[in-house]
Amino acid sequence: MVTRRTGLREQKKQATRQALREAALRLAMERGPDNVRVDDIAEAAGVSPRTYNNYFSSREQAIVAAVTAERQSRVGAAVAAHPAHVPLAEAVVEAVVEQYTDQGERARDALLLITTQPALREAFVDTAAAIEDPLATAIAQRLGDPDPHTARVLAAGVAAAVRVALQLWVRPTAAEGGLVVPSGPLPDLLRTTLAPLAPALDAAERRR
Repeated sequence: MVTRRTGLREQKKQATRQALREAALRLAMERGPDNVRVDDIAEAAGVSPRTYNNYFSSREQAIVAAVTAERQSRVGAAVAAHPAHVPLAEAVVEAVVEQYTDQGERARDALLLITTQPALREAFVDTAAAIEDPLATAIAQRLGDPDPHTARVLAAGVAAAVRVALQLWVRPTAAEGGLVVPSGPLPDLLRTTLAPLAPALDAAERRR
């Protein structure tokens, strides 16, 4: 009975989080991010501002979450889904590239909004840290290593590399009057920033 109640409670939390991020993005697309208040998002999602603050610390975080939600768990799952014969470094790179570039039309519209707003760009880049924990779990399972430190360090390195790639991708250029001009395709940037980690991932796999 306790397990069932816990499961229902978690489902309710997930539903509330989804309602908040969907409301945040919808209002931002309709009004522009600067014209959206936390109270507006909470009202649109049918919760109180206090409840909103239990889930997100800012309107930017909620707006960005509508695009990046669940990506962290999908990255870890994608690594775990690769066959054992695929090198760990390859599995990690392909999982990251796939999950960061597989966007639907709605996500592309939202990304256009995000990349034109400095505060949203910053929040978007910060989401890279969220892949660390599920990725560490996936790497540890692949390595079968009882020492958790190796997997955590490798996952932290991957998250940092993703953050650098995202920073480069959304970096505004003064020559364009502050408009964001992507410095290259995101998949290429991700592969470039992740490349220095390949020797460490390979070495960890060899020790297994």
